[in-house]
Amino acid sequence: MASGGLQLLGFVLAFLGWIGIIISTAMPQWKMASYAGDNIVTAQALYEGLWMSCAMQSTGQIQCKVYDSLLKLEGNLQATRALMVAAILLGLVAVFVAVTGMKCMKCMEDDQVKKMRMAVFGGVIFIIAGLAALVATSWYGNRVARAVYDPFTPVNTRFEFGSALFIGWAAASLAMLGGAFLCCSCPRRETSYPPSRGYPKNAPSTGKDYV
Repeated sequence: MASGGLQLLGFVLAFLGWIGIIISTAMPQWKMASYAGDNIVTAQALYEGLWMSCAMQSTGQIQCKVYDSLLKLEGNLQATRALMVAAILLGLVAVFVAVTGMKCMKCMEDDQVKKMRMAVFGGVIFIIAGLAALVATSWYGNRVARAVYDPFTPVNTRFEFGSALFIGWAAASLAMLGGAFLCCSCPRRETSYPPSRGYPKNAPSTGKDYV
């Protein structure tokens, strides 16, 4: 029962992490900057994500623009996109594989060994998906931090970490933690020894000897 509870907890954490990775990928707030001119009315906040850039005026109006061409984007941004999309696809595969190996499901009940292996395999895929998202968000965050401390970067264009980065870091951690729980939920095999054979008992003597 303990391994079943750990398995369920691991799947819930990994699934929430996968949902967080999807949300982080779709959000435009990967990096943000605020700019205020001579008048507070002209204040605006700038957001940039993997797919679009947005500007929010002080009046609350938000305008977003999708990036025009994939070929014109920076190589780092394209690599971040690829890693996040790969993490989402791996998470989708991990969900189906892990569900098949869950003890509460009726799939593959006739072979418990393969069922446990499916759960462990799903946990491994969740860990790989979390690592891909963690690498993508950390790489993007490192670029943002380097631009902030670069003296040649204009003050008005210095961005800071956006909320999507924090969601991505938390989601990647949940996916890896849940995957680790799934891998640890497989009970260890107990060493089984072959049953000892007893010595045959001598048949009772009938008093008749045959030559």
